[in-house]
Amino acid sequence: MRKIEGEARMRSGSGRFAPTPSADLHIGNLRTALVAWLAARSTGRDFLIRVEDLDAPRLRDAEAIMARQLSDLSRLGLDSDGPILRQSERTAVYEEALARLRPMVYECFCSRKDVAEATRAPHGTTPFYPGTCRNLSESEKMTLRKVRQPCLRINASSAQMGVTDLVYGSYTGIVDDFVVRRADGVFSYNFAVVVDDGLQGIDQVVRGDDLLESAPRQAWLATQLGFDVPVYCHVGLVHSPDGTRLAKRDQAVTLTRLREAGVDTPHVLSHMAVSLRLAHDNEPVTLSDLVTRFDPARLPKDPWYVDPMTWA
Repeated sequence: MRKIEGEARMRSGSGRFAPTPSADLHIGNLRTALVAWLAARSTGRDFLIRVEDLDAPRLRDAEAIMARQLSDLSRLGLDSDGPILRQSERTAVYEEALARLRPMVYECFCSRKDVAEATRAPHGTTPFYPGTCRNLSESEKMTLRKVRQPCLRINASSAQMGVTDLVYGSYTGIVDDFVVRRADGVFSYNFAVVVDDGLQGIDQVVRGDDLLESAPRQAWLATQLGFDVPVYCHVGLVHSPDGTRLAKRDQAVTLTRLREAGVDTPHVLSHMAVSLRLAHDNEPVTLSDLVTRFDPARLPKDPWYVDPMTWA
């Protein structure tokens, strides 16, 4: 598969942070970005930033949001070692990767509701696709195309795939026939992220632990495309004191809103470091300090319950 400028230029692999420009980054997003940066820097890897904007035409104010996201990462000192790639500009790359998998790909006419209703047993938080459309005849597909545009799924035949996670250890999951291209023609997250990680030489993936369940799917796909499987590090999420998970709608906990409330960026960094067991309460720290202290074995699995607006 061809390379684009800036890909596979790393010294000894790379880590990355890949935000979606749907809303400003909140404290939870920034905390994960910090862990990704520290994990890369502490192991001699490059650190890359990728904008996951596959839905850019549908994302309101995506350009302005992306600029603010990159500005916030820069304010924290989380610099990138390579060009910032945008998924919305990489359709040709994804098409090339898909062409290599064509013998394993089939049309699926099921809606999300169909999949949920066909799933008899829970397989985590994501419905496990039971292979409903895997063996449709050509005549059946022709009939279905008249009423519904198909997505494309990859035939994984319920493979099992194990990954290594720096927080959770060995993790194995069943790989269902997941979507690689949606019915609207947009490539799926699970597909695009694997192609991008493989071509960028990403061998260390840090992200929120809500995505741990997707790791076996992505690792399995990486092997099908001839890429090495990265080492994962799934970080506990940030929750409000009432137990609800911070979401991008929680604009009150962005760097900008915190600065308006009197909380400067070094103070934010210190609080995040304490939550990651890398600093003592109220200890001023720098990124250089945290690089020397970073140890993934110390990272907590439990959520961080916090109200950043009380830091002022």
